[in-house]
Amino acid sequence: MRVLVVEDERLLADAIAEWLRREAFAVDVAYDGDAALQRLGVNGYDVVVLDRDLPVVHGDDVCRAVVESERDTRVLMLTAAAAVRERVAGLAIGADDYLTKPFAFIELSARVHALTRRTRPAAPPRLARAGIVLDPARLEVTRDGRHVALSRKEFGVLAELLRADGAVVSTEELLERAWDEHIDPLTNVLRVTVMKLRRKLGEPPVIETVPGVGYQIR
Repeated sequence: MRVLVVEDERLLADAIAEWLRREAFAVDVAYDGDAALQRLGVNGYDVVVLDRDLPVVHGDDVCRAVVESERDTRVLMLTAAAAVRERVAGLAIGADDYLTKPFAFIELSARVHALTRRTRPAAPPRLARAGIVLDPARLEVTRDGRHVALSRKEFGVLAELLRADGAVVSTEELLERAWDEHIDPLTNVLRVTVMKLRRKLGEPPVIETVPGVGYQIR
């Protein structure tokens, strides 16, 4: 799941991004509205965490651009203004949710998780295939009842393969969904991650390579 954090307070923006990355989100950061629009024009996001009072291009204009793009992108708007009329105005522009500063990171991440569920078709609470059970809420994985300890990226790749329900997931899609915009498309990091996943999941192997395309779990 991919998130764009748009916040001009750099320390806060970076702290939000780091918190969400710990929960297996792929996160990009923009420090002003213009940079946000550039990233939105290139990348697809499940959620945009958007400060309303942005320099260069106001957060309201960024929110309108997201709505007008007609993508399945949700907006969580952040603001220091606690007045009801401010929250109503943000929602009227097209924001899906609203959070007033200061906020607890655990609440922000809960709201992001809730919004990501709206961007995708309804899925079971747990993803299961080939004896593997992945619990997105608990960030836990088992195979045939055995606990499997995974890194955040390994967890993200496995989740995307399980969500595909047997279909092939391309290398490009896996890189886009599990990493941020700074990933080199020619890197071998995905191949290495899949190799580690296979080793941790054990025998018999369940992740198949589709040459020239990507990977799948039948």
